[in-house]
Amino acid sequence: MITTYNIYLISDSTGETLDRIFSALKAQFNNFEHNVFQYSFSRTENQILKILEDAEKKEDSIILYTVVDNKLAKYLSQQANKKNIPCFGVLGDLILNFSKLLNQKATHIPSGQHVLNEEYYKRIEAIQFTMNHDDGNSTIDINKSDVILLGVSRTSKTPTSIYLANRGYKTSNVPIINSNSIPKKIKDNPKICCIVGLVAEPNRLHDVRKNRMSTIKENENIQYTNLETIQDEINESKKIFKKYQWPVIDVTRKSVEETAASVIKMYEIFSKRN
Repeated sequence: MITTYNIYLISDSTGETLDRIFSALKAQFNNFEHNVFQYSFSRTENQILKILEDAEKKEDSIILYTVVDNKLAKYLSQQANKKNIPCFGVLGDLILNFSKLLNQKATHIPSGQHVLNEEYYKRIEAIQFTMNHDDGNSTIDINKSDVILLGVSRTSKTPTSIYLANRGYKTSNVPIINSNSIPKKIKDNPKICCIVGLVAEPNRLHDVRKNRMSTIKENENIQYTNLETIQDEINESKKIFKKYQWPVIDVTRKSVEETAASVIKMYEIFSKRN
């Protein structure tokens, strides 16, 4: 019988960093049954104590935390130890080691990564731009894009664009229906910015489209979900990408994060060359 663990994620900020770290951690274990309890903006001893009291009531509890206040982090660790609850600080040693390496004290300010600086406003601008240039909309100023994603329907263009926008990249995405789908500005200048083609295996795309039609509860478009038609669409898109010498990413077995990481590498290579 597999044990079900109760994972307590405690953060003195939004908890976003801790959530991502835990996602990466649990992906390393095939048989890991768990319940997750998330506590963000936990900044007082009283808050910590209440969480620990709850964790103590459950069997097989484990605590992961990102608390930058040294005094509070120490309190959490000591109280968890008294209650015999495994407790692991995710950033503590890293901050300490960087402090020694950089020969300066850390600020220990919660939410320090969320300050309203130039990088923050750049990201907000990128998100706004990307939302306005989704699915082939507003191609008039498409030349202002950092990245343009091209691909047939359901090749993860929109989610990848949004992820890139959150990283600060102004991203446009254009659906390929036929060769006339490509905006004239791109055809006239194929190196207008970093342009990337997205493709997927026809069988996978077929399944995704059928599920999509089922989800939105619309009558199935026979051509949209026809395997042969999908194969033709993919082949045509590949011909277009080859003609204009645009790099291609097969998204069949890639998560949005992995696809975005590949796009960013291509963007960096493109920027160095241009």
